[in-house]
Amino acid sequence: MKLLKNIVLASTLILTVSSCSKDYLDTKPTNSTSTETAFESTTNAKMVINGLAKLMTRQYLGSQGFNGEGTIKMYYGNYPGENFFVNLSGWSNIINGEFYESFNSIYDYYPWYYYYMIVSNANAVIARIDAATGPDTEKKFIKAQALTYRAYCFFMLSQLYANRWADSNNGAGKGILLRTDLSTGDMALSTLAETYKQVYDDLDLAIKLYGESGLKRANNYSMDINVAYAVYARAAITKQDWALAESYAVKAREGYPLMNNTDYKSGFNRPTSEWIWSSYGAEDETLYFYSYHAYIAYNSTASAVRTYPKCISKTLYDKIPATDIRKGMFLNPAGYTYTASTGVAGTALTAKARTDYPALQSNATAYAYMNFKISNIAQAGVGHLNHFRSSEMYLIEAEAKHMQNKPAEEVQNVLLQLIRTSGRDASYTVNKTGAALLQEIKTYRGIELWGEGFDWFDKKRWNEPIERLAFDKGGNFISSLAVTIQPSQKNKWTWVVPAKETDFNTLSK
Repeated sequence: MKLLKNIVLASTLILTVSSCSKDYLDTKPTNSTSTETAFESTTNAKMVINGLAKLMTRQYLGSQGFNGEGTIKMYYGNYPGENFFVNLSGWSNIINGEFYESFNSIYDYYPWYYYYMIVSNANAVIARIDAATGPDTEKKFIKAQALTYRAYCFFMLSQLYANRWADSNNGAGKGILLRTDLSTGDMALSTLAETYKQVYDDLDLAIKLYGESGLKRANNYSMDINVAYAVYARAAITKQDWALAESYAVKAREGYPLMNNTDYKSGFNRPTSEWIWSSYGAEDETLYFYSYHAYIAYNSTASAVRTYPKCISKTLYDKIPATDIRKGMFLNPAGYTYTASTGVAGTALTAKARTDYPALQSNATAYAYMNFKISNIAQAGVGHLNHFRSSEMYLIEAEAKHMQNKPAEEVQNVLLQLIRTSGRDASYTVNKTGAALLQEIKTYRGIELWGEGFDWFDKKRWNEPIERLAFDKGGNFISSLAVTIQPSQKNKWTWVVPAKETDFNTLSK
């Protein structure tokens, strides 16, 4: 299995112990180390675990803005979705799902390469940590963290490279490569059922070890038991294991109360009370113009934002009540003029944007419905990157309750906690039932999680079409992106195993 072998040689114990912020990873300024040294003690093994976190925010493959997890959120979650608009006609192949079967495309290869790099490093930890010197409590905590990383990566790979659960014949369809040891020989794809079993098994063991260790993480950028619960909840809702999804969503958000409105409006660039897990991002660990925030933060100096700001779809924006604080996180063009074919704001609307949001760069182009939800801490794209919030866990709980046919009042109460009690919309009420209540959950997932990488993944798991409307149809998508994509089209939105794998691992075809 040449691809994974090369990943192991290129990454294990080289990338994982590179120098990083003292406050963040507290590692030695070392570029490489031997396997023996890395795992001779739990102290050294902690640096390898910290290196896994670093792998999620570094540049990959030398081009195209590949920046770890941020790229997954942007190119694979936001761009091809229904609620996210960016005036990039030249990216229509990505945005419209034209590359799913392009096995030689770098976009097909990137997630495979990125996630299996993390998996290969996690496997090294899992295989070797028991022989390290140090307290058993630390060994258990370290192994639990590596297992959580592996489970997360396997799950993310399954969303991209496998059919949705509803199309898998109850899991009998193809899943992914479940490489769980240090071998590099040829391997066949497992079934999707086997893939989810591995994810669940890894999380079950991780949760057990976290509990036995009695240890706590040092910061929001490290794995802990709540992260394992959150991964479990997200995987279970995708597999339609409704009871498990509900249970683990409740557990995951314990100790992570919903943030107040002040924090909500602060730019989504630093951990708040409800951030369960994130990646570190400060000026000493920046990717400059390649970082996630350089592609989405409205105040960035990066041309990717100044020229092509990221916008909410008009269709979703119109569903946000005027009393909801999230309405004010996008540029409302009501009463102003803008170019009807692109969304570029006119003079008065641009002036309004600069008045309401003075951090907007003086040479930035304003667009109707542009994002003011996400900002950076420093230029060009410095910011901490969230992966799990308790808000998502409320939405998972509500959806899972509904799908179990629990009383509508129970589901409504979860939405009320998230939206009204939190203060996001103090006027919010809900009395919907049945299909209308499920649609309410879906609508508020779109509103709450906009720009955080969920859009395409949600539409895929729901088996629903992506419908983008052009300006003359009441939307705000340019003509080349104003398309409808059915779940049955585009290889069922499933990326094929890249040629860099199948050329050397014939069993994976």
